[in-house]
Amino acid sequence: MPSYEEDLSEFERRDAQVLGISTDQVHSSEAWAKSLGSFSYPMLSDHWPHGAVSMKYGVLRGDSGLCERAIFVVDKKGKIAYIDIHDISEQPPTDKIMAALDKLK
Repeated sequence: MPSYEEDLSEFERRDAQVLGISTDQVHSSEAWAKSLGSFSYPMLSDHWPHGAVSMKYGVLRGDSGLCERAIFVVDKKGKIAYIDIHDISEQPPTDKIMAALDKLK
């Protein structure tokens, strides 16, 4: 997630809002963000009811209660325009996200 901080101007240029979301409690997410130097975009908690948003998007790991590392580009009408699900150890490619945003124009 810190790598998106470097690209915020590119997201803004495309009229896009970056949000981080996890199934962690708010204080856990805040501590994690602080350990990495914080972020200037919102970090959201999907803790209660646990994983409800992650489940609706199909990225909740039922056996662990964690969510997959996933990117969703949602247009202004609420339609999902791009989905990219990665292994938790991989960083999703920013260039593909930017290309998906460019297609929305």
